[in-house]
Amino acid sequence: MPHHHTALRRALRRTTSALGLAAAGMLAAAGAASAHVTVHADNAAKGATDGVLTFRVPDESDGASTTKVEVFVPTDHPVLSLLVTPEAGWTAQVTTTKLKTPVKTDDGTISEAVSQVTWTGGAIKPGQYQDFHVSYGRLPDDADQLTFKAVQTYSDGKVVRWIDTSTPGQEEPANPAPVLHLTAAQPASGPTSSAAPGSAAKTAASASSSDSTALGLGIAGLVVGVLGLAAAAIAIRRTRAAHD
Repeated sequence: MPHHHTALRRALRRTTSALGLAAAGMLAAAGAASAHVTVHADNAAKGATDGVLTFRVPDESDGASTTKVEVFVPTDHPVLSLLVTPEAGWTAQVTTTKLKTPVKTDDGTISEAVSQVTWTGGAIKPGQYQDFHVSYGRLPDDADQLTFKAVQTYSDGKVVRWIDTSTPGQEEPANPAPVLHLTAAQPASGPTSSAAPGSAAKTAASASSSDSTALGLGIAGLVVGVLGLAAAAIAIRRTRAAHD
């Protein structure tokens, strides 16, 4: 077999091995990150209303189940009107706290807010996770993020406190607290009558033109790719014929 073919195959094997190791490392990192207690929202915009927060709790133990989950809701930037969604097998206990600074809303002034939710009675088995849902009436509009400290208790008595705060530019702590990053407030939609005459038609025409351009570019790219593959195949055949 020609020497250059052998060298090429060796290089391909080394590249494939390196890619495999990199992929394995990325999967391991993703697995480590997903093992933390996290919080998610269907709408995380500042001042968002009528949404749902989801607390995902994985069980990291080899042989013990998670039997108790406590989530502490911040009250310096309160989440208003929290309601707990029933979870099969679990009982939720809600604790409210008087706010140091009452919040004025269109429905009046709110002086109390939920400060803690505790779920007990169920079990998250090793290698599994549980999502706990709560609906909110309104997210604060004066904060960039919300930190929900959590405490996870296992059936063997082990307690993991997810309360450490992360510092930008530094390594993530071992037990980071769940953090919800709030996005910019969504602008209120104005009346449609204020639009300039014919603007809707121009927008539709522009969108149609953009779609046509994208389709044309996609087809052109596909043709170029096919031609490139054909050229590569011909080059390989010629190279093999020259060395036979």
